[in-house]
Amino acid sequence: MTSYTAQQDAAVADKAILANSAYADGRHLAARQSIYRWQQPQYDLPRIVVEELAGTSGIVLDVGCGNGKFVGRLHKDRPDVQVVGMDISAGILADVAKPVLVADAQALPFADDSADAVLALHMLYHVSDIEATIKEMARVLRPGCLLIASTNSDTDKQELDQLWIRAAGDVLGIPKGPARVSLSSRFSLEKAPDYLGTVFKDIRIRELPGTIKITDPVPIAAHLASYEAWAGQCGVPFHETISRAAEIVAATIATEGSFKIKCLGGFLVCRL
Repeated sequence: MTSYTAQQDAAVADKAILANSAYADGRHLAARQSIYRWQQPQYDLPRIVVEELAGTSGIVLDVGCGNGKFVGRLHKDRPDVQVVGMDISAGILADVAKPVLVADAQALPFADDSADAVLALHMLYHVSDIEATIKEMARVLRPGCLLIASTNSDTDKQELDQLWIRAAGDVLGIPKGPARVSLSSRFSLEKAPDYLGTVFKDIRIRELPGTIKITDPVPIAAHLASYEAWAGQCGVPFHETISRAAEIVAATIATEGSFKIKCLGGFLVCRL
């Protein structure tokens, strides 16, 4: 029998869900990104990528570029490199700086040894075959060139996981509800080195810990709602659970002054 977690993992990598629902436009991704406005310390993630690419010239492929946050910054700060944004969803590419391509990360439309850097930023957990995709990215890289991947830790935002379980339990009338879908668990900061190490021998990890303190339940509700594409995988009435979670957050803010979330993400900088 297929486990519930296995069903969730399959849904996280389902191409139809990704292209037509989860990332049909930039709305859900923007909601997940926006919660970091309340994080301390603040990290300028595009600036970090620009720094890591300081010694790179030529062609940079941003695979799974989403709403183009990094593509736009590279066009601004590194006009000397040729940046190509790619995503499986045509819709989310609508406002991304050109050139862009609708492409599958598991079959990149580039020749062997044709790119000087590949970016795989918070996206490798969305491919069905992670190892094969990493090999595909290595295939298009010139010898000695750079892959920059990013993801979150297994410990990231556990307060939101517990919030969901509590809210789901309240909605279902049981002590603990089912867990929410986890996007990064298939390729977390802890798992990533083993995956990348099958191809890349030089891997440097740059961890970015922080704390999010929020005094309004609305951003948290929006963050939880951004998982709507996987609502059917949650085993609980989705919108009712979000409403209950917002009530719990509001009560916490009223008594404690804020709702705190510990977060941990990071970059993995790899060379062939």
